[in-house]
Amino acid sequence: MSGASMHPRRVLLAALAAVVSVASLGACSSTSTTTKSADNPYKLSEPGTIRVGTLSDAPPNVYLKDGKFTGFDNDLFTAVAAKAGLKVQFASTDFSSLLSQVANRKFDVGSSSITITEARKKTVAFSNGYDFGYFGLDVPAGSPITNFDQLAGKRVVVVQGTVQDDYATKNKLDPVRVPDYNSALNQLKTGTAQAWISPAEIGEKSANDSGGKVVLAQKQLSSSPTAFAVALDRPELLGALNKALDEVIADGTWTRLQQQYYPGRAIPEGFKPGSGSVNYPPLAAASASATP
Repeated sequence: MSGASMHPRRVLLAALAAVVSVASLGACSSTSTTTKSADNPYKLSEPGTIRVGTLSDAPPNVYLKDGKFTGFDNDLFTAVAAKAGLKVQFASTDFSSLLSQVANRKFDVGSSSITITEARKKTVAFSNGYDFGYFGLDVPAGSPITNFDQLAGKRVVVVQGTVQDDYATKNKLDPVRVPDYNSALNQLKTGTAQAWISPAEIGEKSANDSGGKVVLAQKQLSSSPTAFAVALDRPELLGALNKALDEVIADGTWTRLQQQYYPGRAIPEGFKPGSGSVNYPPLAAASASATP
């Protein structure tokens, strides 16, 4: 055959080779994507490690001790993550920024005794509830303020973005907003605020550690449970956390942590942690003085 007659055939063969090569690359790419997805089903920035935004100054719920993030919420989440086969990497932030940071995936999860509200559901999704909470009323020692009904016209401090902030605003108290719990406590100690509406467990611990300068005057049960926060578009991660949460409730971890961090605290009637479908080992009987 002449060179002229071979040219079209060479072109055809080259074209077929290119098609086979592209198909092969496509198959490899598909296999790689499938493998990557299987290795990282929850779409974490670092496969196998979940980044958690939390606070460093709110004991006994969430705080930093000896360089380690701990407290009821964080210890519970660490146990939940272990059930899901994940390591945990905590980082500190301000509560006012936490939910938006979860929504934009700076953090995979928010852990900070976050009360579920309808407004917050527009920003993040919530796990099943794992705890209940009370509003606390902290005042300087010797204050005549003894209940929430006496706060009108007083200088009341709250942590910005919390449900305590919502409560103060709803009740037209014109609160002083601060970024963290230490700042709120310092307002009472220095006399620049007359009352602090706190998460009661945090407020009670702060009062006990204040050397008699601050007292917890009253508690008021919150109407909604607390939960972990996840971005709205991460249903696989949310499902895994809810499953693992039920497991740590059933195996007694939830009960142990309740008794460790809130000894003697009574469980409100009707409250069921997690999905509500699993039983937990009973807590030690609450003392009468511990019941709000």
